[in-house]
This record gives sequence, C-alpha cells and structure tokens, in this order.
Amino acid sequence: MRSPSRPRRAFWGDLRFLVGLGMIAASIGGVWMVVSSAGATRPVLQATRTIVEGEAVGSGDFQVVEVNLGTLGDRYLAPEDLGGGSVASRTLTADELVPASALADADSRRTTTIVIRTGTAVPGEVSVGSTVELWQSFEAEEDVEAEAPSILVGAATVASIVEEQSVLASDEAGVELVVDRSEVAAVLAAIARGAGLSIVPIGAAR
Repeated sequence: MRSPSRPRRAFWGDLRFLVGLGMIAASIGGVWMVVSSAGATRPVLQATRTIVEGEAVGSGDFQVVEVNLGTLGDRYLAPEDLGGGSVASRTLTADELVPASALADADSRRTTTIVIRTGTAVPGEVSVGSTVELWQSFEAEEDVEAEAPSILVGAATVASIVEEQSVLASDEAGVELVVDRSEVAAVLAAIARGAGLSIVPIGAAR
C-alpha cells in the first residue's frame, strides 16, 4: 500500500500555522486598540457657572476641558457642537460637563421667565437653580371666608433672586422664575388679584 505523500501533509501543516499567526496578530491588535482608546481624551464643554433651564447660552458660559469618557464621549458636547441660539433644556450646575441633551434650540423651548415679588423672605435653602413651588394666598375679606393657600405653579426653577428690606422691616424678594409658558396666564391673574406669593422648596413640609 502506498503511503500518503509528504508534500500534502506539509501543506496543511503550513496553513494551520499561518491561521494561528493571523489569530495571534488579531488578538494583539485588539488589545492595542483597547489600551489606546482607554488613554484617549477629547475636548468637551464644561459649565463655568450655574445655568438655569430656559436660559440663553453662548461660548462665554463654558470652558473646554480634555477628558477621557471612553464610549460615553459622544453623549457630551464638543466645542464645535455649540451653535447660536441655544438655550438650556435643564439646569446645569457649575463645573458640570454638558450632555448633548442639556441644550436645545431657542425656537423649540416651551419655558419662559417671569418675575414675581414674594410677600415673605425666600427660604435660605433656595438659590439659583433650585426647583420650587409657587404658592398663592389671599387676605380674608369682610363677610367672605378666606381661600385656603394653594399651589399656583407646581415646579419652577429659580433664575435669580433680589432680596429687599421693606420699610416695615419684613423681608421681601423679587424672584425670577422659569415656568412653562402654559402657566404664565395663571401667575399674571393671581398677581392682578393681589395674591400673596410665596416660594416653597420642593419637598419642604407644608
């Protein structure tokens, strides 16, 4: 009986050897890519101050920082992503990296700002960027039962606070609030009726 030829056996042995080398090279290349990407950084925007929802923003409100976000990098805004006419779609705190979802086109925003004057001092824990409730109350009229205080706006964002000292030595404040446009009419109506307005932090005891 004639034995199998040695050249054919050598050919398959060489093929397996080459395939093995290819697998090793691919493995080394994959490891190199992982290590390289792990050390890669990219420029993203970082808020330099507290920016409230609905506020118009520009390049002066941000700084550029180099960070390594790995696979999450595309979720944050790079300097070239900041266009004109942008507004904050949610409140950004100082030093926060800016997610792509945190800015929107000004034409698409559903919020606006309105300034109210409170009849009482603003609670100490309330500051720019805080989410608060706006309550209304009315003084009792003669022979008319007083209305119970009620929530006028369930969730508003504080854009600015101007504390004042009245001549009667009771603290008052002018507060700029970011509210949904659908709630503006109710706020203006309450002001026209002479309602006393108060700011209550979300979650505070009532």
